[in-house]
Amino acid sequence: MNDSRKTAVINTELKRLNIDITALQETRLAADGMLREKDYTFYWQGRPVEEARQHGVGFAVRNSLLPMVIPPSNGSERILTLNLATSTGKANIISAYVPTLHSPQEIKDRFYEELDATISQIPGSEPIFLLGDFNARVESDHGAWPDCLGRFGVGKVNENGQRLLELCSYRKLCVSNTFFMTKPHHQVSWRHPRSGHWHQLDMVITRRAHLGSVLLIRSYHGADCDTDHSLVCSRVRLAPKKINRPVGKSRPRINTARTTNPDLRSKFTKRMEEALKDHAATTIEERWQIIRDTTCRIAMSSLGKRERRNQDWFEA
Repeated sequence: MNDSRKTAVINTELKRLNIDITALQETRLAADGMLREKDYTFYWQGRPVEEARQHGVGFAVRNSLLPMVIPPSNGSERILTLNLATSTGKANIISAYVPTLHSPQEIKDRFYEELDATISQIPGSEPIFLLGDFNARVESDHGAWPDCLGRFGVGKVNENGQRLLELCSYRKLCVSNTFFMTKPHHQVSWRHPRSGHWHQLDMVITRRAHLGSVLLIRSYHGADCDTDHSLVCSRVRLAPKKINRPVGKSRPRINTARTTNPDLRSKFTKRMEEALKDHAATTIEERWQIIRDTTCRIAMSSLGKRERRNQDWFEA
């Protein structure tokens, strides 16, 4: 029986294309959450549960990279940031879903204010990879925007593209897609349903100073990810660095069935019954939690350090 979950389908496609981290847009999932598939872990941020399931952004991260990432938090249904630890410092990956061309001006203004605030909080020395569906056309006028555009853009600029280029110019960012000469069908990512024209709406934007770390950007039209946009992939020169997170001190593992001392076993059972008499648990989970806590407390208090070391019911 085939697994038809959308995350399972995306998991299969990402593994086939050998992708490490993917920014997702228009996930249409409520609130925030995390789901682990066989090869990738999915993070998402959407609108509150009581609101309509619109927009939504997220990430899919290869499971082997999980020790190197700081999970996203405090995002919105249009902007979410993931931090990746690298050998040269922290890299900031932002998933963005920009309002469409015909959205009200106040919604666009609010979005770009939020995006600008997000970028402004990132130190200038840290690389930024702004990924997503920008619903914008930025054209190929390298002469007008020499610091923001390369010589391989597509189409003509529109209002959303003008807004995006102004932000890029102010924050010293560049649209990396326009700096790579690939085949024409590898430069576009969305086909207009009525005119049939292809456009470059999905982009990879980075700091101009870090453009050298981007090695290639192209579209994959054959990726089956249940969307009318083609998958845009970027090959980036980054060396992930493992984060060693502190692990709290664990409790000793206690197996009372292993003891060969009948007096000790009887004493332990009696004290356990007395301790549990005073606790009223309403659920099975609470009952088991009380038993675990009481077992550890009685065993550790009944025996001295030397005795605990010699008892066969304390497992390593």
